[in-house]
Amino acid sequence: MQPVIQSLLDTDLYKFTMWQTMLHRHPQTQAEYTFVCRNAPAYPLAELLADVERQLDHLCSLSFAPTELAYIGSLRFIKPDFVDFLRIFRFQRSFIEAKADGERLSIIASGPQVHVMGFEIYVLAIVNELYFRRLAQPDTLAEGRRRLTEKIDLLRAFGSEPPRRHPFELFDFGLRRRFSGDWQREVVATFKREVPQYFKGTSNVLLARDLGLVPIGTMAHEYLQTYQALGVRLRDHQKAALEDWVQEYRGDLGTALTDVVGMDAFLADFDLYFAKLFDGLRHDSGDPFVWGEKALAHYAKLRIDANTKRLVFSDGLDVPRALALYRHFADRTQLGFGIGTNLSNDVGLTPLNIVMKLTHCNGQPVAKLSDSPGKTLCDDQTFLAYLRQVFNVTA
Repeated sequence: MQPVIQSLLDTDLYKFTMWQTMLHRHPQTQAEYTFVCRNAPAYPLAELLADVERQLDHLCSLSFAPTELAYIGSLRFIKPDFVDFLRIFRFQRSFIEAKADGERLSIIASGPQVHVMGFEIYVLAIVNELYFRRLAQPDTLAEGRRRLTEKIDLLRAFGSEPPRRHPFELFDFGLRRRFSGDWQREVVATFKREVPQYFKGTSNVLLARDLGLVPIGTMAHEYLQTYQALGVRLRDHQKAALEDWVQEYRGDLGTALTDVVGMDAFLADFDLYFAKLFDGLRHDSGDPFVWGEKALAHYAKLRIDANTKRLVFSDGLDVPRALALYRHFADRTQLGFGIGTNLSNDVGLTPLNIVMKLTHCNGQPVAKLSDSPGKTLCDDQTFLAYLRQVFNVTA
């Protein structure tokens, strides 16, 4: 067997930042994460079951090496007791189950949240790489390199445009849906070498360490969703989550995710207090131009200079889309662009649209409403209707 995951650093930074917060603030929380494929694969994913099982066995044999712990501990927002926790941490195979459900592949991780939340990115990387190993042709990577060169050329041509008030900054967010680990490394290394003036980091902690890049990431949907089940009023769960984040990081990692119950409901909770404490906002669903204008209008309403804040875009971006957004907003606020699948899996094959999302917490359902209907995820329609009613979100 050729292992897909060979280092536990081969995951996104925000898994560690959310993990630390949960360990410190809510270590007793129980959680369930469910794998979902949103599009039609080229062949039934259930065919991968035996290989997935072997890869999960291998994943659960891994632990953090001393050099890996030293790197994590060197990040100024990571606390020594969390590094000590990681020193003895190992994934428990009994907390994750993969099985065939007809032609579908079912994967559920269930148990203490601080022991199962880390599975997500590894599982997605495993399924992706196993899937594409069967589809790859001798010329697949050649096509990928051709497309990669086009992206580099597009960025170089952009360099001749008149400068805007704020710079164009691009990040790799492609780990979860990458063609392979080796291909992601080649793409990221190429961007760093060819356009370092624009390429500023990666969410992949392993690649950040190995290639001398800044690791990028703060929070994901699961973080705010967890607070729907932590005993605060449902109406107050976003504020409780943001407050815990502020107390945990004291000014670091200040980019808040806005679409767990939609941008409008988020902004209703994102008052002057939070708007001053957080450096900016991250977009992950809905029309990005509409979202950005709402964010700028909100800052204006609060009489905050948006040029001191940052908007990070990360929803299904490619380079042309990122440049279009940059041209629209760059004179009014700081910007960042996290490109995922279009960087790490643009090789001429149709990518899988797979996620592994938090679906239950402390025995009750949790949900994200999102600003894109297709991204809404909840298997309990009663709770979903209740959440919409509480936040006045129309279906």
